[in-house]
Parts: sequence; C-alpha cells; structure tokens
Amino acid sequence: MEKFLISLALGLGLLSVGSFAWAQDAPAAPAASASEAAPAAAEAAPAAAAAPVVNKGDTTWMMVSTLLVIMMAVPGLALFYGGLVRSKNMLSVLMQVMVTFSLIVVLWFIYGYSIAFTEGGAFFGGFDRVMMKGIWDNAAGTFAPAATFSKGVYIPEIVFAAFQASFAAITCTLIVGSFAERMKFSAVLLFSALWFTFSYAPIAHMVWFWMGPDAYASKEVVDAMNAKGGFLWQMGALDFAGGTVVHINAAVAGLVGAYMVGKRIGYGKEAMAPHSLTLTMVGAALLWVGWFGFNAGSALEANGFAALAFINTFGAAAAAVLGWCIGETMMRGKASMLGAASGAVAGLVAITPACGNVGIGGALIIGFLSGFAGLWGVNGLKKMLGADDTLDVFGIHGVCGILGALLTGVFNSPALGGPGFVADWVTATGIAAADYSIANQVLVQAKAVGVTIVWSAIVSIISFKIVDMTIGLRVSEEDEREGLDITSHGETAYNR
Repeated sequence: MEKFLISLALGLGLLSVGSFAWAQDAPAAPAASASEAAPAAAEAAPAAAAAPVVNKGDTTWMMVSTLLVIMMAVPGLALFYGGLVRSKNMLSVLMQVMVTFSLIVVLWFIYGYSIAFTEGGAFFGGFDRVMMKGIWDNAAGTFAPAATFSKGVYIPEIVFAAFQASFAAITCTLIVGSFAERMKFSAVLLFSALWFTFSYAPIAHMVWFWMGPDAYASKEVVDAMNAKGGFLWQMGALDFAGGTVVHINAAVAGLVGAYMVGKRIGYGKEAMAPHSLTLTMVGAALLWVGWFGFNAGSALEANGFAALAFINTFGAAAAAVLGWCIGETMMRGKASMLGAASGAVAGLVAITPACGNVGIGGALIIGFLSGFAGLWGVNGLKKMLGADDTLDVFGIHGVCGILGALLTGVFNSPALGGPGFVADWVTATGIAAADYSIANQVLVQAKAVGVTIVWSAIVSIISFKIVDMTIGLRVSEEDEREGLDITSHGETAYNR
C-alpha cells in the first residue's frame, strides 16, 4: 500500500513539474471544444468582431453549482454510504470516497478535461488542454472563454473545467458502494484511475462534446461542425446532466466490480444491517440539496432552463420518495426511513438526464415511476443478478438511470409538455411539435444507453483484471472480519 501511494505521488509530482509551464502559456489558438467557438465560425465572423465577454451572473452561478456538487460527494455521498455499512467499516468508506474524489480531481486537471472536452475524434478528445494549457494567460491576466448553450453567452473556461471536475470525481466515488467492506484501499484507487481514464472521460466526450452554438455561423459549416461532436452527441442523444455519463456508467462498473471482487464473507448468512440510518438520512439530504447544482448547473447559465432543471429536480425527488414508500408499504406493510432516503436518490438519478429536457408534469411522472423502479432494483433484480452489490449502486443508479434516459425521449416531446430540442443551431430554432417522433428519440436514447453499458463493462472488466494481477483486489479474510477501519487505516469511527 505504501509503495503504491508513494509511486502515485511521485508520478503525479513529476508530471506536474514537467508540465507546469503549460498551464501558464497564453492561449495560442487551441483546438476548439464544446466550450470554444470553432475556427470555421471565427472565420465566418466579421474581422472586427469583439472578443467574447463572459457573463458575471452565469459565472457566479456556475461556481456556486460546483460547490454544491462537491458537497454532494464530500460529505453527502460519504455519509450516505457510511451509514449503510457496518460500524467497523465506516471510516474505510469515508476514506475511499474522499481520497478517490481527490485523486480524480487531480487527474482531471492533468489530462481528463482535455480528453473529454477538446476536439479530437468521436470517442476521445485531444491533448490541447493537458495540464490546463492555454486556459488562461497569466501575463495578460485574461481567461479563455467557454461557450454555453446560448449564442454569444460565455463563462470562463476555467470555471467550466472545475464544474466538470466535480462530475468526474463524484462519478468514480459512486462505484465505491458496490464493493464496500472488502476491497483494498490501494486497489480502489488504482481501479478508479484506470476506469476514469478509459471509461468516464471517453463517455463524457461522446455525450457532451460539441463545438458550441457560435460555431454554427452558417448553414455551410453545419455538417463539418456536427462531425466534430462526440459519437453520441452526433447521434442526437439527450442527456442534460449525466444519466449515461454518470449514473449508468458508474452503475455498470459497480456491478462488474461486485462480481469480480466477490461477495462479502458471511453474505446471506450473517446480519449486515446499516449501522446508522441517521447518517444515511443526513447524507441523502445533502445529496438532494447538492443535486440542484448538479442538474440546474448543467444549464451553464442562470436562465429559464436552469430554473426548469431546478424545479424538475425538486419535484421528481419528492415524487420518488412517495413512490418508493407506497411500493414498500404494498410489499411489506410499512414504509421505512431507508426506503424514503433511497427513494429520494432514485428520483434524483432518474431526473438527471431529463431535468432540462422535460416539462414539470413529465418530471413528476419520471420521479414517481423511479420510486417503484428503484425498489424493484434493490430487491427483485438484485436477487436475479446474484451479486453482492453492497450499497445497491446498480439497483438505484443503473435501473433508475436507464429509466430516466429512456423516458427523456418520451417527455421531451413538445406534445407532452417538453421543450423539444434545437433542430437548427444556426438560427437556434427548436423542433416543431409535429416533427417530433417519440419512437425515434426513445430509440436514440436506447442506443446511447447500450453504448454506455457495453463500453463501461469492457473497461471495467479489463481494469479490475489489471488491478487483480498487480496488487490484488481483496483484503485478507482476517482483515475483512476485523473490519477495514482498523486493518486498512488504523482508526475506528467510534470509541469502543
């Protein structure tokens, strides 16, 4: 373990020293990304056009949203997960969440952002922003602008990069819940680094990378600009805040991990009840509040669509709590606190891809249905799969993420109160209600879900195998029985 951490620290340190000057270079016409106008658009614009001016209100909102997403992971997710494990493993979960989050943030700024959000191919970006090169000019005190979804509206790219860093980091921490209480700390970190590099960053590029609205300066450049977008973006997949990129992606990795790491000792034979539902409730509440930054922040502007995502996030989570409690009462005769907290998370997961893509009525329906879907995921489906997914990552994030992604294609329809999508970025004109095909859009959504599942599964299998062959996946049986707090970290969460 010590050798692994020392090697990791030295590697990051050498890369940082060797690349330090890159981040200080003036932006010398870097390749266009989803946050930059394309060269073709720049050439089509008048020569005397003024440089983009960032919007201070939007910038402030994006920084606040970033803070909210950070709060979702540390302490929100850490407490939600920590309360669900046995007391002897509480600190190990807190450590795995916090340190994994920190590791991914560092890797994001070194190379992850560049792979995800710069121009390259349909599946991977380039290396123009390695070590955040060109993102600001320290000599002139100027910052590269990042486009939003409105023509002529910008925020500093450095803020966009920070916002997306929080997404990448929390996605990797979600996976921790699937193999909690039995995996080596060093193995968790090594797997996270591999999976982040070859699954998260490419999927983010496929779904979210495009050339930005101002790149579509005329009809003549539309095909060229479309061809530079990510694979699933070109396909027309709708994912406002990360149904595929975050939830399905992480859930598949978690399920693979549950199979490959194996079941906990005594699983199905010994009591493994949560040690503190109080902390789980606190964590769920922090997740709910933080999710407003996650979803509404994905509008990249403080505008009507941010407000739509905000209210849809609010309503869907509440509806899911009711749906889960109703379903649980029908199954067991009573509703539980754990069920209510899980229902809130289920609704938040399901509404993530849809939050800015559906109307309020559609959001309530998606949320309510996700309560039942999540309940089935952690009970019926879990038994069918036969995996020890410790904290039901796939049952909630996988099942509800898939549900939300598919229903986005339904309730995005203007005929059902949805906003539709932009059909012509040159004029920023939305699709007409008569031209919207629910069947076609649901098919596109299903393809995006399928690509994400297959990609994440393959990367996860290979990554877990590499970790197993190098440092091993599991702690010893003796360490597992004693608890990872003491054996992995030399601490205990509570006085004995």
